[in-house]
Amino acid sequence: MAAVNPYLQVEDLTFAVGDKTLFHDISFGIAEGQHVGLIAQNGTGKTSLLNLIAGHEAPEHGSITFRRDLRVAYLEQIPVFPEGLTVMEACLWRCKEEPRRIQEYLTKLKITNHHQPISELSGGQLKRVALANVLCMEPDMLILDEPTNHLDLQMIEWLENYLSRSSITLLMVTHDRYFLDRVCNLILELDNETLYTYRGNYAYYLEKRQERVDVTNAEIARANNLYRTELDWMRRMPQARGHKARYREEAFYDLERKAKQRVEEKTVSLQVNSTYIGSKIFEAEYVSKTFPADPNNPASMDKVILKDFYYNFSRYEKMGIVGANGTGKSTFIKMLLGQVKPDSGRFVIGETVRFGYFSQEGMQFDQEMKVIDAVRRVAEYVDLGGGRHLTAMQFLTHFLFTPLQQQNYIYKLSGGERRRLYLCTVLMQNPNFLILDEPTNDLDIVTLNILEDYLKNFKGCVIVVSHDRYFMDKVVDHLLVFRGDGDIKDFPGNYTQFREWERTLPPPSLSGKEQNPTGNRGKEKVLSNNSRSGQVTAPSQIGRAGGESSARRRLSYKEKRELEALETTIANLEAEKAELEKALCSGTLTVAELTEKSKRLPLLQDELDAAEMRWLELSEIGM
Repeated sequence: MAAVNPYLQVEDLTFAVGDKTLFHDISFGIAEGQHVGLIAQNGTGKTSLLNLIAGHEAPEHGSITFRRDLRVAYLEQIPVFPEGLTVMEACLWRCKEEPRRIQEYLTKLKITNHHQPISELSGGQLKRVALANVLCMEPDMLILDEPTNHLDLQMIEWLENYLSRSSITLLMVTHDRYFLDRVCNLILELDNETLYTYRGNYAYYLEKRQERVDVTNAEIARANNLYRTELDWMRRMPQARGHKARYREEAFYDLERKAKQRVEEKTVSLQVNSTYIGSKIFEAEYVSKTFPADPNNPASMDKVILKDFYYNFSRYEKMGIVGANGTGKSTFIKMLLGQVKPDSGRFVIGETVRFGYFSQEGMQFDQEMKVIDAVRRVAEYVDLGGGRHLTAMQFLTHFLFTPLQQQNYIYKLSGGERRRLYLCTVLMQNPNFLILDEPTNDLDIVTLNILEDYLKNFKGCVIVVSHDRYFMDKVVDHLLVFRGDGDIKDFPGNYTQFREWERTLPPPSLSGKEQNPTGNRGKEKVLSNNSRSGQVTAPSQIGRAGGESSARRRLSYKEKRELEALETTIANLEAEKAELEKALCSGTLTVAELTEKSKRLPLLQDELDAAEMRWLELSEIGM
């Protein structure tokens, strides 16, 4: 596939790892301005292809050609920086000079200590620093490997809006299906060592892929019918054959290859018989938890996770937990499991509850063990109920481990395949209460579809902590929203419904005070020391969960003047944006004018976002 006005052209690319060919003679091009998503199952070569394009590995055969003088930036799945850098130095790594928007990127990605050594950062923080680094390079082409991993929902939505408006050429791998749908306009799919192209977003890809699968399966079925006839002829014909017979023999081998292709089938629903669970699940009885400030850091403050939190969990409930990083979602889970002790209050767990916990940290496997042996150590079979069961091998096959892959040693698995194996070991224990902490990280889209189907039919309780909006929409029936400082809200719906409801709330007034702070919140349950599950406490009676917040400082004279100036700036930027959008839609611009205004629009939006964020910061002080 040759691209018009190509930034990147890949021709006849072949690559293998050991004796496993990942792709064979694939060709494609990416044109200026295209936003391309790359989709494939774990272990089939997504990251390998990105590494080849970025020049980190060499292909066995084929060529990779960029347009001359093209600036390319690559966000790796696991970023690596030189030792000894601070956060700011890492953000500016490979940048010739300090970009004027670097502070905005760090603010959006919630990196606050710019002088902290990167050696002290968590893996998630390091990924965000690496993302800021590639954005500040202002490249012509951006290659992103799982950019939404370790971002909270606000960051994901910001990055989604930023990239969808950007004129930067994109090639990315992500499991976030809403992100793919809203950012990409071309999908490449790696499947069975071959590359398929779909000129549309993710929704278009789903439709056209199914058409391709149906056509392929029909062709394989026809080939199998003809193959049986030709196989009988091959067995009956003598070895000495004439010209026509030899031609038919050659055609037979081509037919045999087609007949033996893998037949793709729709995922079969897997209904597993979970262990019986009684009516008593768990009750959080006025639980409080605070992490004290770091005595060695004068700027640090106490972090309140829960404050007199009460909740009574219902039978068969499927709850999603969302919130910004650092608001206590994982800590809440670990307290429920007894891994972290509360400061006060307690969790009372029902006698029949049997937890299955899928953690962010994953599981440490014996690298020299085979996949099938690792699963058999957990269970030999899975109970489906009614006297039916699946063997360990059959269960692994359902989760996309072929019989051949099951005999592989674990050290040969990709990161996503190990996460999939870990998921299998959790599900095979027949829990009746599944707790999944960021289960979608590093899982491919096919596996996510299988897991969603599994959870939909799961006869037990589920808690999911996830930044994957699509996954949450498919799985959960209500949300706990962690807003920080012990403020937790219960919303009866999925994530998209929650965001739609949030947008109906009145914005803060420009005087710096919130309009109608207690109105229009009928859907929200405030969980505090005087609310119980199933009861709605009037928000007008409660500030934050557990009591009123502490007094705030007042704005300085300089900050008041800045706030007033920001109101004028925001109004001017919004007016400029409206004029710009009107001009772009007029159809009267020359090519040069269209190019200039298209480049100005995302820059203008960034300026507007920064001004609004600063206005919000000052408004909160003045409230």
